[in-house]
Amino acid sequence: MPLVLHPSLLTSRNSGRPVRYWVGIDGGGTSTRALVADAQGRILGRGEAGASALGQGAEQAWRHIAQAIAAANVPGLELAHCALGLGLSGTGVPAQLQAFVAADPGVARFTLVTDGLVALLGAHGGEPGALLISGTGSVAEALLPDGSRRMVGGWGWQIGDEGSGAWLGQQAMKLAQAAHDGRAEAGALVQAVRGQAGSTREELLAFCARAGQGGYAGLAPLVFEHEAHDPAAAALLQQAAQALETLAAAVHPTLPLALAGSIALRLAPRLSPALQARRIEPRGEPVAGALWLIQQQETTTA
Repeated sequence: MPLVLHPSLLTSRNSGRPVRYWVGIDGGGTSTRALVADAQGRILGRGEAGASALGQGAEQAWRHIAQAIAAANVPGLELAHCALGLGLSGTGVPAQLQAFVAADPGVARFTLVTDGLVALLGAHGGEPGALLISGTGSVAEALLPDGSRRMVGGWGWQIGDEGSGAWLGQQAMKLAQAAHDGRAEAGALVQAVRGQAGSTREELLAFCARAGQGGYAGLAPLVFEHEAHDPAAAALLQQAAQALETLAAAVHPTLPLALAGSIALRLAPRLSPALQARRIEPRGEPVAGALWLIQQQETTTA
């Protein structure tokens, strides 16, 4: 039977208004996904919109959440009658969390956790387990038998998120900068970065100034594309795989482990046999975990 999450993991608000729709939201630095259900749990629609990471602003997050819900095309749906299960990146920064709660546009109720936790809930159906995520960012999380959570990594693209798409893009850019200075060879990967970001010092600096998390993650595919004929690209992918291996080992040594995110899945064959032995296929997607979250809150508070 699915366990009950520790209250410290949850941020909730309830207006007291009746609820007609239950909505799961999975939001990160690139996109927001919505899954809409009725009171009987029947799935009514899905929608997608832009990024809702809290680090990009509370107003943008709520706007894209609303757009993702609207994109589900459910007739008569209004936010005022929705109960939202929200899994958003950036909830660990108190100021960002407070700004988001304060900007509530008037939903009937919501329960908010990290995007990593809803991915964890979806992957294991609300049961204990571990999850290694690497997409735009990276993090490893575990849901323990007592309902508590353990989290490793996820420190943000500016300083952490090793093994992620943004991290790979940053390393590719560093290589391009070093090649410009004559400190590294201008191999196939560097040439590809120049083709996307520019070749002069001014162009490379301008790219870095505007890139952000998504901009750097946009360079990550170049590393995979040029692995076969550029040792520098191959070395970066090996470093990324080792970073993910370290995250997974640190979060929990024995719990079943699911992988999520485009980078994690592409790097999966490089992970060790010991880690492969723990690996399971996710039961559900993150947005399904977000929907489970709000439905479970209704069950436990009824």
